[in-house]
Amino acid sequence: MQLTLDGRPLDTLSIETLQMYAPKDGTPYRVAYSGGKDSCVILDLVKRSGLPFYAVYRFVPIDPPELRKFIFEQAKDQSNHLSIQMPSRSLISEARQRGIMPLRNKRWCCQMLKETTMNGETVVTGIRRVESSKRSKRQMVEPCRNVDAWFVHPILDWEHSHVWDYIRERNLQYCHLYDEGWKRLGCVLCPMNRDVQRHMARWPQIARIWKAINDAVWQTRQTRIFDTSEKQWAWWLNRDASADPDESCPLFDGELS
Repeated sequence: MQLTLDGRPLDTLSIETLQMYAPKDGTPYRVAYSGGKDSCVILDLVKRSGLPFYAVYRFVPIDPPELRKFIFEQAKDQSNHLSIQMPSRSLISEARQRGIMPLRNKRWCCQMLKETTMNGETVVTGIRRVESSKRSKRQMVEPCRNVDAWFVHPILDWEHSHVWDYIRERNLQYCHLYDEGWKRLGCVLCPMNRDVQRHMARWPQIARIWKAINDAVWQTRQTRIFDTSEKQWAWWLNRDASADPDESCPLFDGELS
């Protein structure tokens, strides 16, 4: 494992960070689990820390089915203490109520599917500074906005290579989509993703879900910008190439005080 400036292994520093900022009253850490490579690493680090924890995956119906299958398999391992929380309502019903498709600057889908009540908890995440310009400004330990909760980001300073080195050294299981060339896993046709055609070709069933959501939004709107739902669909798929490519669909981005 990569050494820090003081000669300690990087994973040792991460474990010490977890131990240092664990709740003093013995309350377990909440591990924000998404099934991606970073989640695999933080879950293993928390297990190695010897601290009480539980992990939660917020079920996302537009995640790749291969990723969801991997997560359900991980939930069978009792040592992971992983539970799966189902959404309280469907994306299509939420879209009808809002009357708008999720956009790059209005990603209500993230708010609905990924954000959760965290009152009084200390949440471990796998975000890293190199992932985006927004995350480059994050701190290792941070308060959550509006509620009595804290975030701990034990691999915040890790590079991509550190993550893969750790996974290989520890022989951790991970979703096979990475071996197929997918660099980051997340929602299919996320408004932040520009690789639209590749997503639609690989996961046509999820593209059909999004098309149904698009049609429901078009039917709901009192004032229609587009005279057909097909034109609205084509507009939504035509992602703005001038936007920051690093600002991928976030977990816990923008929740700080």
